[in-house]
Amino acid sequence: MSLSVEVAGKTDVGRVRSNNEDNFGYDKRHGIFVVCDGMGGAAAGEVASKMAVESVLDYYRKAAKSRTPDIVGVHPSDASMRAIGLGSAINRANQQIFEASRANEERAGMGSTIVAVAVRENFFSIANVGDSRIYQIRNGEIKQLTNDHSLVMEQVRRGLLTEEEAKRVDYQNIVIRALGAEPTVQADVEDMMAQPGDILLMCSDGLTRYLEADQILGIVTGAETLSAAVEKLVLTARDAGGADNITTMLIRFQEQSWFKGLLGSGPQYRDPE
Repeated sequence: MSLSVEVAGKTDVGRVRSNNEDNFGYDKRHGIFVVCDGMGGAAAGEVASKMAVESVLDYYRKAAKSRTPDIVGVHPSDASMRAIGLGSAINRANQQIFEASRANEERAGMGSTIVAVAVRENFFSIANVGDSRIYQIRNGEIKQLTNDHSLVMEQVRRGLLTEEEAKRVDYQNIVIRALGAEPTVQADVEDMMAQPGDILLMCSDGLTRYLEADQILGIVTGAETLSAAVEKLVLTARDAGGADNITTMLIRFQEQSWFKGLLGSGPQYRDPE
C-alpha cells in the first residue's frame, strides 16, 4: 500500500506585531515540509526564517538532481539516509544564517527555530530546533512528537517547574537552541512510520501559546478540509490573544492507487502575508 500526502498551511501576523517573522514552505515532489519562526531586530527574524525555509527546500531540490546529497555535520550511526539528509539540510541552513548574521551588523544575532518533515514512501523523518512543534493526530488522539528547546521546558524536564507553572512564567519565548546562533547546531531528528489517516501538525509557538493540544485536536478533526482546519486554528489563536505571529501546516497521509505519483505536485512556497 502506497501513501500520498495532502497539505495545507497558513501564516498570520497576529493582532499585536507589525511584521511577520514566521515562514513556511513545502515541496511535495521531494517530500519536504518546513515551518520556521525567526528572531532578531530590524526585520532580521524575517530574513533568518526565510533563509532557513529556502535553504532546506533548495537542499532537497539539488539532492534530487545530483542523486548524491551532501552530508553536512555529524549524524548518528543508526540514522536512516532520510534522517541524515534532513539533518544535513538543517545544518546547512544553520551555517548560512550564522554566516549572514556575521557579515551584516544589522542582522547580528538573527536566528530561527525550525520544524521539518521529510516523507518518503510510507515513512517520514521529523526534525526540530527551538520551540516550534510537530504533533501527530492518529485514531482520534493527539501526541506531541518534538521536545521544545526552550528555557521554560528545560526547567520542566528538570523538575524545577510543573507544566501548569510553566504556562504562567513571563519568559516562555526564550529558546536555548536556534538556527544561526552558533556555527553548528544539533537538531533532534527521528525516523517514524506513517499510517493511513495520520495527520501531522507543524506550527510556531504563536499557535501553541494559546491553544492546548485537545483544542487543536478538536479543531482539526472537526474540520471538513485541511484548509478549513488551518484557517480555524489561526483564527482561534488570534481571538485568544494573537500576541505573536501564528503559523500552522497540516499534512495528511492517505492511501493512493499504485498508478498515481506518490507525492503529487511540485514545489510550493508561502511568504508571510
